[in-house]
Amino acid sequence: MEHVYSARGAATRLWSSRAPEVVLSGPAGTGKSRACLEKLNAAALKYPGMRALMVRKTQTSLGSTTLVTWREKVAVEGLAAGVLKFYGGSSAEPPSYKYSNGSTIVLGGMDKSTKIMSSEYDMAFVEECIELTTEDWEAITTRLRNGVMPYQQLLAATNPAQPTHWLKLRANSGQTVMYEMRHEDNPQYFTADGVMTPAGVSYIEGKLDKLTGVRHKRLRQGLWVAAEGLVYEEFDPYVHVVPWFVPPMAWPRWWGIDFGYQHALVLQCWAEDPEGRLYLYRELFRRRMLVEDAAERILDEVAPKDPKSGERVWREPRPTAVFADHDREDRATLERHLGFGTEAAYKSVDDGLQAVMARLRLRDDGKPGIYFMADAVLDGRQPDIVEAGQPASTIEEFPGYVWDTGGGKKITEQPIKIFDDGLDTARYVVAARDLAGRPNFRWMDTA
Repeated sequence: MEHVYSARGAATRLWSSRAPEVVLSGPAGTGKSRACLEKLNAAALKYPGMRALMVRKTQTSLGSTTLVTWREKVAVEGLAAGVLKFYGGSSAEPPSYKYSNGSTIVLGGMDKSTKIMSSEYDMAFVEECIELTTEDWEAITTRLRNGVMPYQQLLAATNPAQPTHWLKLRANSGQTVMYEMRHEDNPQYFTADGVMTPAGVSYIEGKLDKLTGVRHKRLRQGLWVAAEGLVYEEFDPYVHVVPWFVPPMAWPRWWGIDFGYQHALVLQCWAEDPEGRLYLYRELFRRRMLVEDAAERILDEVAPKDPKSGERVWREPRPTAVFADHDREDRATLERHLGFGTEAAYKSVDDGLQAVMARLRLRDDGKPGIYFMADAVLDGRQPDIVEAGQPASTIEEFPGYVWDTGGGKKITEQPIKIFDDGLDTARYVVAARDLAGRPNFRWMDTA
């Protein structure tokens, strides 16, 4: 079995390092994850019987991103030769890749950590580690004590975040070694003598160079910077983002939709708990999706057709109301395909922003009035949006949602209208609940 991988730049330092905690940081598309996964695979082959952990904040996001690179680029020859095989897991054991030499790489998410944290490991790899909390990170370090390898190591890859992020502060203090990767380190985008490849031109110049503001600084330049003039300064992913769960049937449901085609069409499903807190638990976040297709897709999820009668059977509460953008044609199309009516969204931007801000703030009991569930995107994040380094969910829109500074002259009362489709939809729902009173909702007779 022959497998070829050429490490460059910071990746070579990662390969030679035996530091207990090593993070590869850098812009999007620099090969950070590939470098870590290659070292994980090489260690499994070199040290028979070693145990490793491949993990992300949520198990679902691990499968939609990291494992694709693993199967198609890192372990492809080994899988073909039978050197390693996938094990789907059981009630007692998490899914894993098992090697013919006795090595094992366990797969999991910190949202379902019971099984993976009950074992000991020689090595762990954390994808997009800025998603973790300090407690998550330190919990993983306590499991690195298997002793089969001559050293135990936590590897991680991440795009930059704000400079005050706990991970950056940890690296600044010397507890974690952080190496900075650049696009020139990725052979897919640059030749060995520094010439950009056609793929590099397409991705870097065609996509990353077109990003603006904090996204350009982080995903193109690899800088740990905070966005200037954030609209929702109160948003904290460690407070407002919670693991996905099925809302109880007794909780009322509210839907919101922001129409789009070249920019994202966003259809959100919200649940409201007995204390009035809102939870975003499902969203369609799709570009180039027709309104009628969006209606059918959401109905297939919440009210699949009975195979015998062909009638839709609701498996969760029907929405009490659907708050829609004002486009008459799109609203009419949506209503026709859903089979029930919608309410025109409360469109006062300033009032709506204030209402969302109020819900983001902690209440007297130490909890906010709004939550966003991780992995809420129906059918997963759209790959071409992710590849372009653009937000592929409502949660991902928060860091770049900033006030329009009027060309640097005067801060206006309006945010910059870019990459805000999910946040606009959330604003519709919050404003309707908090500012517009109870809607006059109607069901349509489609018989």
